[in-house]
Parts: sequence; C-alpha cells; structure tokens
Amino acid sequence: MIMYTETDLVGIAKRDNNPKRNYLVVNRLQGKHIPVPPHSAFEMFDMLAGRLKEAYGQEKLLLVGFAETATAIGARLAVQLDTYYIQTTREQMPGVKYLLFSESHSHATEQKLVKDDMDAMFHQVDRIVFVEDEVTTGNTILNIIDLLQKEYPGKMRFAAASLLNGMDETATGRYGKRQIGLVYLQKTDHSKYVCMAKAYAGDGLYIPADTDPCRDIGDLSRVYRLPASYVNARRCIAGKAYQRACEAMWEQACAKCAPVSGKTVLILGTEEFMYPALFAGERLQRMGYTVKCHATTRSPITVSRECGYPLHVRYELVSLYEEGRRTFIYDLERYDSVWIFTDAANPVEGGICSLWNALRLCGNDDIRLFCWGDFRTGGNNEKLL
Repeated sequence: MIMYTETDLVGIAKRDNNPKRNYLVVNRLQGKHIPVPPHSAFEMFDMLAGRLKEAYGQEKLLLVGFAETATAIGARLAVQLDTYYIQTTREQMPGVKYLLFSESHSHATEQKLVKDDMDAMFHQVDRIVFVEDEVTTGNTILNIIDLLQKEYPGKMRFAAASLLNGMDETATGRYGKRQIGLVYLQKTDHSKYVCMAKAYAGDGLYIPADTDPCRDIGDLSRVYRLPASYVNARRCIAGKAYQRACEAMWEQACAKCAPVSGKTVLILGTEEFMYPALFAGERLQRMGYTVKCHATTRSPITVSRECGYPLHVRYELVSLYEEGRRTFIYDLERYDSVWIFTDAANPVEGGICSLWNALRLCGNDDIRLFCWGDFRTGGNNEKLL
C-alpha cells in the first residue's frame, strides 16, 4: 500500500493578486497544474475511494465534485464506488435552474449546482459527500450544506472527502457538532503557508497569450469531433455509466486519427473537463507510452524560479469555452505527441491558437484536439442514472 507524506503531495504556491488568501496548495500528484503520469493520480484518488468506502460503504451516496480542481477526483471516486455523481460548475447551461453558493477565497467566487438534478436526487440517497482536492476552513462546504438544508428540509447526512485536510481544531469542531463526516488522505498544517508564499520572489517566466493564426487551424485538420454519446458531469450521472461513456469516447478518439508517433505523450484537459483526459492518458499508458497529464485552468498563479517551488513557467491562454476569458497552463515541455480533450464542441478559435502556439513554443509539433459534446446543451443523462 502506498503511504503518502505531506512532502509527497503538497507544494505551496503564491496566488496572483488575491488578498483573500495569498497561498495556494498545489497537489504534486493530482494532474491539474503539475504534469504527472495518469496512473499516479488514479492511485491517489483510488486510495481516497477506499477510505470513503470504509466509512460509508453501506450507504447510497451522491458525490459532489468541486469545480474546477476536484472534478476528476469526484468522478474517479464515483466510478470506483459506482455512486451517483455531479460536479459544481462556473459555466452556464440553458434550460436548467441552479443553486448558487460562494467560494469566498477563490479568484472566481461563484459556484453553481444544477437544482433540477438535486431536486430529483435528494431523497434517493442517504448521504451527500462533497469531494475536494484540499479543505482548509471547510467554509465553502458549510455554505452549500446550509443552502441544501434550507432548500430541502429533512435529515440528509453529509460528509467531505478530500486528498488533503488542513482544517484546524475550531473548523473540525464545527463539523463535529453538525455531524458532518471527514474523510481524507493526509492532514496538513497551514500555519506556515502564508509566510512561505510571501517569501517567494515570483521571478518565473510569464508568457502572454499568442492568438496569431497557426498552421493546422485553418482547415481544422487536427481537430477531431467525437460523435460518441456525450455525458455531461455537470448533470447527475451514475459512476459506471460515466466510465462507459469515457470508454466510448476513447474508442472514437483512437478510430479518428493515426497512432501516436514516438513514445512520449502529453494529455491535456480543459478547465472543468479533467477526468476524461486522465482516463485517455491512462489508456495510452497501458499501451506502453510514457504519458503525462495536466489541464488548463482559470487560476492565475505566481511562478517562481526557487528550488522546490511547484510552478516555474506560466502561459496565458484564451479559453476554449468563452471569448475574453483568461486561462493558463503551467510548465509545458516537449513531447512526441500532444492530445487535448475538451467538451467545448465549438471551441473559440483564439483559444485553439493560443494553446497551439504555447505548445509549439516548447517544440511540440504533433498536436491533436478532441472535442466531445457540448456542455451548453445541458446534456441528457436521464437514461444513465
């Protein structure tokens, strides 16, 4: 059994101009900001799934993964435990109602959960488990629990599952009084993080977005649209059904284009769309390729040259989902092939170009973009529950 230490998992980074909290806990194995082999991320997620099963294996669970960083964690837990799953989102879908709550320390505070699905699911499960990469104060989860208890009076039980738990005794006591369970892999001490972040020089390399037209974009010759039935994790779905949908996506991706040239492959997810990219990366890894995975993000994080600092080069991008939205990718390298997975069915051309140009700046030439469905349609997951 793998035993993780705080050093294995925790990198402290400096938030970019965020007065609410100056530091960010960057998980070294999660595959969000730092590129990692997909099996390393899945091994960590699966250990958390095992602990959650030990705690609540006899209950019918609904897992709620927090966008954007914890969406892959929640999805993997749901797949492994075959529970119901839904993620929060900052995106807008037509034809649905939302429950709105805040994540006060974030750069983008508004979070949403599809009310239509919560209306349908609330009385079908025994416990709702909120899945996070890291819990510091637990206030965001308390905000949504307060909202749900107001919206759905009753005796619903709640819990929080996270890779890291940095709650102090006061925060833990609040959860204990309200009988909210806590499941996690590693306890962390945040008392030193503010000073650590403040001391970093922030002298890394910052590369602005380059949206100049690039080859392969004009005829979209390396943009592949996957007709496999799209499943929107912003809507409620059963874990095993999501797994089957990702398998269909993967088969379609393999059928669409030639095999990978060379042995090293980068798999990129986009913003909230992380689990399918990790799934694809793990499939390539099984085939003998050397694979790393990470994802674009809305989070503007300071980069620095110091030894031990988790992030060193920041590439600014235009979002594939929305014109005018800034996103970022960190610490790109050169690979024999790069596969990007997104659920932006009609990605913004400036977003494609900015990502292509960032990858080419690092010497990448074989770049492929796979578009699976469109979250803006809301998705039809009823048959998958």
